[in-house]
Amino acid sequence: MSQIILKKERDPSILILDFGSQYSELIARRIRETNVFSLVVSNYISIEEIKNINPKGIILSGGPNSVYEQNAPKCDKKIFNLEIPILGICYGMQLMVKELGGSVISATKRAEYGRAPINIDQESDLLSDVEDKSIMWMSHGDSINRLPDGFNKIAHTENTLHAAISNDLKKLFGVQFHPEVIHSEFGMTVIKNFVYKISCCAADWTTETYIEETIPRIREQVGNKKVLLALSGGVDSSTLAFLLNKAIGNQLTCMFIDQGFMRKGEPEFLMNFFDNKFHIKVEYINARERFIAKLKGITDPEQKRKIIGEEFIRVFEEESNRLGPFQYLAQGTLYPDVIESAGTNIDPKTGERIAVKIKSHHNVGGLPKDLQFKLVEPLRKLFKDEVRKVGSALGLPDEIIKRHPFPGPGLAIRILGEVNNEKLDCLRDADWIVRDEIKNAGLYNDIWQAFAVLLPVKTVGVMGDKRTYAWPIVLRCVSSEDGMTADWSKIPFKILERIANRIVNEVNSVNRVVYDITSKPPGTIEWE
Repeated sequence: MSQIILKKERDPSILILDFGSQYSELIARRIRETNVFSLVVSNYISIEEIKNINPKGIILSGGPNSVYEQNAPKCDKKIFNLEIPILGICYGMQLMVKELGGSVISATKRAEYGRAPINIDQESDLLSDVEDKSIMWMSHGDSINRLPDGFNKIAHTENTLHAAISNDLKKLFGVQFHPEVIHSEFGMTVIKNFVYKISCCAADWTTETYIEETIPRIREQVGNKKVLLALSGGVDSSTLAFLLNKAIGNQLTCMFIDQGFMRKGEPEFLMNFFDNKFHIKVEYINARERFIAKLKGITDPEQKRKIIGEEFIRVFEEESNRLGPFQYLAQGTLYPDVIESAGTNIDPKTGERIAVKIKSHHNVGGLPKDLQFKLVEPLRKLFKDEVRKVGSALGLPDEIIKRHPFPGPGLAIRILGEVNNEKLDCLRDADWIVRDEIKNAGLYNDIWQAFAVLLPVKTVGVMGDKRTYAWPIVLRCVSSEDGMTADWSKIPFKILERIANRIVNEVNSVNRVVYDITSKPPGTIEWE
C-alpha cells in the first residue's frame, strides 16, 4: 500500500528565535492577534531550515543572559545576510549589535526596569504612529555602547541611549523595550509595523482559514480508520471533539472517564451535552471507586497527581482495548505545551545544550507503547484563546467555551490532605455555591478562575447556640490574561458575604469561610 503523503502544514510568516525569554510565547501570541501566523523555534535553528520555511520576518527574543558572557546563546550569524527583515528585542537587539561589529556593555549604573517614556529621535517604519513620550516597558542590565556600521539610533529614554535602532537598508531593527507586554502603551503598534509595513505579511491567519485547512488534513491523515479521544469536558478536548466530529463523523469515539473528582453535576451535564444534544458518541466509564481507593491515606499533592495519572492510564488502557481496536489517539495538545525554550537549555558551565522537556500535563501522558496508537493533534499549533475561537466557530456554546480552567486531577487537589467521599461531597457543594453566586452577579466571564478549597484542619465555631468544630473553606478567585500571572479578584464585599453565608448555612461540616488575596507570584492559582 502506498504511503499517504499529508498536505504540508502552513509555514509561519514570522519566526521567533527563542533565547530563553519568559516572553517568547507572548510575542507569538501578539503576532497572531494581528492575524499573522508565527511560531517559536530554537535559537539553534539552521540557516537551511530557515530558508526552507522562508518566513517574511524574524524576531530575536529577549533572554536572561548577557551577550558578552562566555557561553551566551547565539544564532547563526548568516541570518543577518538572508535579506529577511529582523527585529531584535532586548537580548536579541544586543546580540545583533555584537554580531555585526558593535559593542554592548554592562549598564550597572544606568540599568532600567519597568515603565519608561521613550523619546523618538527620527522617523522610521518601526516607530510609525508611536507617540513621542509614550510609555514602554524596559527590563535590561546591559546597554549598547557602540552601534554597528549602517545603524541609526531612532529612540532613547532618560537612562537608555539606544532604546530603538534601525538599519533601513538591510531591514534590521532593534528595541531595548518589550513591545509584547501590555504595559507598553504602543507596543502593539510596533509589532504591527514590523509585521505589516516592514515584513509585508498578509493577515490571513484566521479561525475560518484554520478550520478550512485542518479538516482535510485530518481526513487525509486518518483515512477510514477509527479515532479515540479522551474527553474531559474542558475547552480543549471539547473543541477537539467538535472538530474531529466535523472531519470524520462516526469514526470518532470519545471516552469520558469519571474518576469521581469532577464538579457538581458535571458528568451528567457532559454526557447529555455531547451524546444526547450533539450526537457525538461518548462512552461513559464510571471509575469513581477505583480512584478513591487508590488515594486512601495519601496526603502529598504530587503523589496524588501521580497516582491519579497512573490510574487514568490503566483505566484508559483497559477500556480502549474493550472498545477498540483504535488506530489513532486524538490529543488536545496546545502550542504552549510543545514550545521548546531552547535558549534556556544551556549549561552555563559547559555551554552544552541540555535536553528539552516537553510539557505533557494536558495530554494522556505515559500511555503504554503496546497500545500502538498514532497521534492526531490538530490543536498543537494553537494558543488557548485561539482554541476558544475555533470552538465557537464550530458551534460550541459559551457554557463550554467560557468555562473556567479545571485541573486534570480535579477536586482531589483542591482538598488538601487525604481525599475521601465526605470531603468530596462537602467541597462539591461549596464549589457549586461559589460559581453560582459569581454567575448570578454577572462576574463569571470577568474572572479567570473561581473555586473553593477545603483545608485539612478544623476550626471552632458557633451555630445554633452550640459549639462546632468543622472545616474551613477557602475562596480562590483570580483575574488573569493567560494564567501565567494572576491577581486576586476584587469581588464586592456583598457578594463575598452572600457566598460565605450560603456555604456555612447550606454545606454540612463547614463553619468558616476565608478569602485568598494572594497574587501569582508569589502564590500559585491552585493550592496544591
